[in-house]
Amino acid sequence: MSILVVKNIHTLVTMDEQRREINDGALIVQDGVITFVGKTSDLPPIQADQTLILKHHIVIPGLINTHHHMYQSLTRVIAQQEELFNWLVTLYPIWANLTGEMAYVSAKLAMAELILSGCTSSSDHLYLYPNDVKLDDTIRAAQEIGMRFHPTRGSMSVGESKGGLPPDRLVEDEAFILKDTQRLIESYHDSQRYAMLRVGVAPCSPFSVSQDLMRESAKLARAYGVRLHTHLAENVKDVDYSLQVFGMRPGDYAEDVGWVGDDVWHAHCVQLNDAEIQLFARTGTGVCHCPCSNMRLASGIAPIRQMLDQHVKVGLGVDGSASNDSGHLLNEARTAMLLQRIDSTPNPARLSAREALELATLGGAAVLGRDDIGALKPNMAGDFAAYRIDTLAFAGSQHDVVAGLVFGQSVNVDYSVINGQIVVKEGHIVTSDLPTLIEKHNTLSKQLINKG
Repeated sequence: MSILVVKNIHTLVTMDEQRREINDGALIVQDGVITFVGKTSDLPPIQADQTLILKHHIVIPGLINTHHHMYQSLTRVIAQQEELFNWLVTLYPIWANLTGEMAYVSAKLAMAELILSGCTSSSDHLYLYPNDVKLDDTIRAAQEIGMRFHPTRGSMSVGESKGGLPPDRLVEDEAFILKDTQRLIESYHDSQRYAMLRVGVAPCSPFSVSQDLMRESAKLARAYGVRLHTHLAENVKDVDYSLQVFGMRPGDYAEDVGWVGDDVWHAHCVQLNDAEIQLFARTGTGVCHCPCSNMRLASGIAPIRQMLDQHVKVGLGVDGSASNDSGHLLNEARTAMLLQRIDSTPNPARLSAREALELATLGGAAVLGRDDIGALKPNMAGDFAAYRIDTLAFAGSQHDVVAGLVFGQSVNVDYSVINGQIVVKEGHIVTSDLPTLIEKHNTLSKQLINKG
């Protein structure tokens, strides 16, 4: 049995039912599972294999990223002034040269970036498979770096010749898509509590797959009890495409093809209207909010306050690193908080710091269908992030370090623990040689961009 004791924590943010914030807090993690949360003075006698004393730290549940395209870390800051469709058309020819090695290295680097920001669990939406690329490449990266991972088997099947957006050389045969998705679920998906790996089914978007594929993908996912994920209502052009091609708005389209329910989550949803929000609330359909990407591509401000008021499940996502150009999930929480305040009717009370932190923890867990992550309490997974508060970023906010974590400069973790294992120690990832990884990533990025 492996026992990790963490004590003398300056501020322990539990996100439990009472939303306790414990001064001089303590945790015990045994074999990857939390067995004690409370005051250091109440720690039971126990023989620890490892002990962390974090008197200068704020400790929070590990952040949960619910939408990403990790391969895009290879192609940052391209098409810098384009909206979604033109941005995609610019990047598709570059991505057509992606290789399996590039998918593996880019995923590992993206995971390192997320982990250093405080993220311990992440989904990924890989929807193009040129050359020798397989979803297995990203799964290998997660297993090596130690991240809790929800890879989704994305797909594109409707190319330009059939009225879709992607070039024909980047789309796949629908029968093969379904067969490979089944292979991945049977090979990797773990439905057990505390699972480190769960596979999802994720046709890319309304403008790159057929209605048949959406329906068949939903049937396949539900036959295996796995979750469904796609993009929806990302910008005005997305809505226009849905109206022109399907004769219905995105929410109605999602309902028509069986893509609403408590096993579904959609990325972006910037342009949902009142009726669509009510549909999502009624059916338990989840939303991933990606504020930085939505601003970068000028897609708009998602109506997150309205969704929360209607009890829609909402998590956060960094989205692809080619439309965000960063993978810092704590910064995503900060941006989400600030962006809601300047919606059509500006209101500084629209989203609080603690609500933003809740989106990044409990919200993400709900969206991914997990009740074993997102909070620090007994019988939850041993996933947490610890940030130093005796630093420049927290100077002047010692009276409320929880709000300071969200309002202030977005900092990296000092310690990160995933499944009870220390993955970041004193600010350094211990499960990967980061300088070598960055050098390899930059070499592959240059090759990909120059070839494209």
